[in-house]
Amino acid sequence: MSEAEIHSKMIKAEALRLGFSACGISKVQELKKEAKKLKDWLSKGNNAEMNYMQNHFEKRINPKKLVPNSKSVISVILNYFPGEIPYKKGEARISKYALGRDYHKVMKKKLKELYLFINNEIQNIDGRFFSDSAPVMDKAWAEKSGLGWRGKNGNIINKKIGSFFFIGELIIDLELKEDTAINEACGSCTACIEACPTNALHIPYKLDANLCISYQTIENKNPIPENIIENIEDNIFGCDICQDVCPWNKKAPLTKIKDFASRLDLLNLQYTDYLAMNKKEFDTIFNGTPIKRAGYNKIQQTVKQIVSYQKQKQ
Repeated sequence: MSEAEIHSKMIKAEALRLGFSACGISKVQELKKEAKKLKDWLSKGNNAEMNYMQNHFEKRINPKKLVPNSKSVISVILNYFPGEIPYKKGEARISKYALGRDYHKVMKKKLKELYLFINNEIQNIDGRFFSDSAPVMDKAWAEKSGLGWRGKNGNIINKKIGSFFFIGELIIDLELKEDTAINEACGSCTACIEACPTNALHIPYKLDANLCISYQTIENKNPIPENIIENIEDNIFGCDICQDVCPWNKKAPLTKIKDFASRLDLLNLQYTDYLAMNKKEFDTIFNGTPIKRAGYNKIQQTVKQIVSYQKQKQ
């Protein structure tokens, strides 16, 4: 067994010990095919008002722009599936990933521990670690490292745990044994496309953020368009519809990470509770959760729009 293979085996074992669901490795390279697809996606305006996705293009497609002497990308995934949520029609819904602690904090802590393990137990390294915090094409690297394939809804799907997971990576200057990508296993299934109420997946594999409920309830700071509101299905922050219907998620295992357990106080909040909430109360209730990203004003705006639409229908 080569030194690169030994080191790769050690890193994967430590990643699992730290609680990551899986770990894969790919060699640093320029993402030429992905760059072409990204340019095409951006040129069609599918990123909506997320203008930051046009920034640092070279860094997105070439890890050496982030870590000059990098040789390997270590990708990890972390299951956050809290179980089925018993929402009823007419109740405010929050995406599953936001019902626990902010994943950025959980992921970065574990990524730092993995980085230190490599530095202390294998050799002194130079590198950086990321979790949705820099211009890194995490899905592309997860694919290349064999952690899953790109589903028709744009999410990475893993055969063992489905798609309810976060992705992180370490880009380091250590030579490691790379893994191989796996074949897509969606087949002829179009469940996610058919289930999307706003038709955001009208072109498979190419999500149109302009029509996406998640984008509209989190990123878009302007009022949500009427055609989205009338199909929003009570989602006030994020949306899980395309993942909920995916056959690969039917047997998704529950997360073992206590920080990702659903908070009952958030599940029990009704539209009237949100409307009665002031900013101080909002900041207290949602402290340490991803919902703070949208902010008080955005959540209030969304809830008011949904409630107003529901009253008009009555």
